[in-house]
Amino acid sequence: MSTGIGLILRIGPGVPLTAPKAVIDALQSVEVTSKAVGTSGFKLVFRIDSGSLLQTLFLVAGGVSIPLVRIVVAVSVNGQIETLIDGVMTKQDVDTDSKSGDTTLTVTGEDLTRVMNYQEFSGLPFPAMPAEAQVALLLAKYALFGVVPKIIPSVMIDVPVATKQFRRQQGTDLEHIKDLAKSVGYVFYLEPGPPGTTFAYWGPRVKVGRPQHALAVDAGAATNVDDLTFTFNSDRAEMPIVMIQEPLSKLPIPIAVGSITPLSPPLGIVPPIPKKMPIIKAAAKWSPIRAALIAMATAARSAESVTVKGSLDVVRYGQVLKSRKLVGLRGAGLAFDGLYYVHSVTHTIKAGEYKQSFELTRNGLISTVPRIPA
Repeated sequence: MSTGIGLILRIGPGVPLTAPKAVIDALQSVEVTSKAVGTSGFKLVFRIDSGSLLQTLFLVAGGVSIPLVRIVVAVSVNGQIETLIDGVMTKQDVDTDSKSGDTTLTVTGEDLTRVMNYQEFSGLPFPAMPAEAQVALLLAKYALFGVVPKIIPSVMIDVPVATKQFRRQQGTDLEHIKDLAKSVGYVFYLEPGPPGTTFAYWGPRVKVGRPQHALAVDAGAATNVDDLTFTFNSDRAEMPIVMIQEPLSKLPIPIAVGSITPLSPPLGIVPPIPKKMPIIKAAAKWSPIRAALIAMATAARSAESVTVKGSLDVVRYGQVLKSRKLVGLRGAGLAFDGLYYVHSVTHTIKAGEYKQSFELTRNGLISTVPRIPA
């Protein structure tokens, strides 16, 4: 690795331990993808031979005799350790090049949401339990893997009367948790924390907070990105409408809201005008608050009309760019300068090289802040 950058790899069944030197020496490349929406994953590529320790560690140990092999990938940048992913191995591929004679072992995997998706518990009752309590109960069984719940209560805590009705689980734990998040306009994802811990976040998508070190383009010696591509999709924006039913008169009441919330403020001054007004189905029995929350979440996702894709060298950037946080961009011109939400980041690590490709999003053109923090 380059000066100031080191790779930390831990492997093991259940409890990951520091990988042996033979494994680190055989490692050719590491790729980790972290997304704001969906499952994060990783890919490790090793060079092996017939007597390699990796044959036993991944192919044999990864078989049916051991339920799962856990892998933790972390990096040290200028003395600061960042855990990129804490997950489990899902697939192993062996490829032999007939010309060079080299054999490579590719290990792919996903974050710990994979474990939450193994077993179905359909029919499990949750009497008199709001969504927040259901999520906490389901996540409790994963404390063994170091999963720490971060649950943000919704503004509409609905506690059903157990003698009248109560909710039952549908599908796996992951499917049920995501369904509960969708029902109040929330998101659910796992975020690696300090070594041995993973935060399970269930709450609104937050687009506030201190921005990361700014990205700079066309800034001479201060430039810290390799390339950037900008896209403005003016047809993406929508204003969803939910139709709720007044309980006494049974009259339908349409509710249409914008994409701006206290936790999702506008990052662009000039947003696109919504050209579509889709009607969200199955909302007749929702309360007005729940309907507004889901409509706002749907509108916020469609409002992300500006997309920036690019790549950077971590040595030049000076730190690890993280997904699900804000970052500033300078030097791109009036239309595209400003703050962005980091939608996804892919880490690519090889000997002497650490690069990141990223995707940034926001709701419109021209920055809402006069100055981009460094």
